[in-house]
Amino acid sequence: MDTSTRHSRILTSQQDASPVPKRIGLIALATDHTSELDFARICDPEEVGVYVARISYENPTTPESLKLTGPKLTEAAGLILPDEHLDVVAYGCTAASVVLGDETVANYIQQAKPGSKCVTPTSAAFAAFEALGVNKVSVLTPYSPLVTEELTTYFSRNGLDVVNWNCFGLDDDRKMARVSRSSIIASAVETINDTAEALFISCTALRAAVCVDEIERITGKPVVTSNQAVVWRSLRLAGIDRKISGYGRLFQI
Repeated sequence: MDTSTRHSRILTSQQDASPVPKRIGLIALATDHTSELDFARICDPEEVGVYVARISYENPTTPESLKLTGPKLTEAAGLILPDEHLDVVAYGCTAASVVLGDETVANYIQQAKPGSKCVTPTSAAFAAFEALGVNKVSVLTPYSPLVTEELTTYFSRNGLDVVNWNCFGLDDDRKMARVSRSSIIASAVETINDTAEALFISCTALRAAVCVDEIERITGKPVVTSNQAVVWRSLRLAGIDRKISGYGRLFQI
């Protein structure tokens, strides 16, 4: 075979500033089944990339086990596109954010990503309630009563009026992820109090974001869930403010 006309050369290429316009980092628990899926459902990959790192986590879900996640956040954040800027870094654990505190979570993350905005499910929920003009809330969680009381106390310390709460009494986040949609909807409807202005459904493991529209249709009141709020807040902080259908009133703000 004649190869005399064959040759190779190095071609020049133009470089974009970033493969996507915006970048969000997500730190999830190793046992999490749900957070990545909710980001994928809601976000448009043409306008934002969502990049995930996971941290080790051992059940049962107790204040002690949740507190152990804190020191792992810095390394995890640093592993998401090392040495590159992220618009937002979100931590995907509501109960751990309560136990650690939103400011502590942000401090851990910003040690690795000092220029990034930080979002937790609780800080996102507070921003969501403010945007919705809500102060009195009912709360539904999959946790034990002990962990649920930690959450409601944290809400109260941050100026919310928790008028009532219910829980599923689970202490394994893998089981929380298996709670059926029908159970979530029925329990949400049962939980929301007449005096409450909205319902908060806690836990990033719970498949609640996809239930929001139906719960709002039945109850006539706004519903905020952990993952729904985290995605909404992350997009808004990244500068993406378009309305998105299918995930409740929050995404119409």
